[in-house]
Amino acid sequence: MGTLYLTKPGSTLTKDGEALKVRIPAEDEAPARKVTVPLHKITQVVVMGNVTLTTPVLWTLLERNVGVTYLTGTGRFMGYLGAPLSRNGQLRVAQHQAHHDPTRRMEMARACVVGKLHNMRVLLMRFRRKGDIPELDAAVDSLARSKKQAAEVEPDGTLPVDPQHPQAGSTWGTLLGYEGTGSAAYFKSFGYLLRDGWAFPGRNRRPPTDPVNALLSFAYTLLHNQTLAAVQTVGLDPYVGFLHGTQYGKPALALDLMEEMRPVLADSVVLTVINKQILKPGDFEEELGAYRLSDKGRRTFLEQWEARLETEMQHPAFGYKTTYRRALEIQARLVARWLLGEIPAYPPLLVR
Repeated sequence: MGTLYLTKPGSTLTKDGEALKVRIPAEDEAPARKVTVPLHKITQVVVMGNVTLTTPVLWTLLERNVGVTYLTGTGRFMGYLGAPLSRNGQLRVAQHQAHHDPTRRMEMARACVVGKLHNMRVLLMRFRRKGDIPELDAAVDSLARSKKQAAEVEPDGTLPVDPQHPQAGSTWGTLLGYEGTGSAAYFKSFGYLLRDGWAFPGRNRRPPTDPVNALLSFAYTLLHNQTLAAVQTVGLDPYVGFLHGTQYGKPALALDLMEEMRPVLADSVVLTVINKQILKPGDFEEELGAYRLSDKGRRTFLEQWEARLETEMQHPAFGYKTTYRRALEIQARLVARWLLGEIPAYPPLLVR
C-alpha cells in the first residue's frame, strides 16, 4: 500500500493489534463501514480534513517512523508529524555549512533547476512524437536553451538576501531567470498535451480557477508530502534549502528536491487521468470560481498517484530498477552524500 489516505470526513483511525482500523461513518445511502489495514504495509499516513487519529495510533506510527501529513479538506498542507530527527548531527552541520557557502549553494540550486528544465523538456518531447504541433517544437527548443544557460551559471561569491527575489544582474537572478523562462514556455504549451477539449488557460493557484490547475495543485501537494517524508527519513533538515529561500515554516529543501520530480510524477499523473478519461469534468466541484476534486474524483486520483509511485524506472545514476517512491529517497540520500563529501556533485534525476 505505501501511503494510507484518510479522506472521508468524520472517519476515525484506531489501533487493533498489528493493524489499523478505519471507521468510516454512514453517508446518504451508504452504511457505516470498517476497513482494516496491516501496519507493516503503511509507510506514510495522509489525513485530509476532519479525521480523528487516536493517541495509541499516533504513538505506534511514531515508534515505527511512519510520518503523518495533515491537509485541509481542499488539499492545502497544514503540517507534518514525524519521529525526531536522526542522530546524524554531522549531516545537518554539513547541510548548514553548505547553505552558507555561496559556491556550494549555487551548485545545488543549479542542479535543481537543470533537472527540472531537463525533465520538462523530455515530457514535451514524448508528446511531440505523437503529432506535428509547432507550439511544442518552440517550447522544446526554449527549454533546451534555458537548460544549457542554467548549467553554465557560475557563482559570484555572494549569497542572496532572498533567493526568490534576488538582485537584478546577480548570478542568482540569472539562474532564476532561466528557470522562469523555461517554465513559462512549458506551461504555455501544456494545453497542447491535453485531449478531449480540456482547457488550460495557464498556470494559476490559490485557488485554482479551472479543473486542470486544480489537479496540478493537488498533485504538487502530494509530491511535497512524499519529498518531505524522504528528506526526514534521511535525516536532513527540511527547512534549510538551497534554491528556495529559508524562511520560517517553509520546508525549503523538500521544495528544492520537488523541482526535478514535478514533470516526472505530478504532471505525468495529471496528463494520465485526463487523457485516458479516468477523470471527467463531472469529477470536479466549483465554488465561487475555485475548482476542486469531488470526493469520488479525489479517491480516483489518489489511486493513480499511488500507482505512479509504485511504477518501476531505471535510476540514471545507478542503472538499477527502482520505484519512483524509492527514487525520491535515493535523491535525498544523494544530497546527503554530496554534503558529506562522498560524491563531487549532486546528480538530479534526469529521465529519458
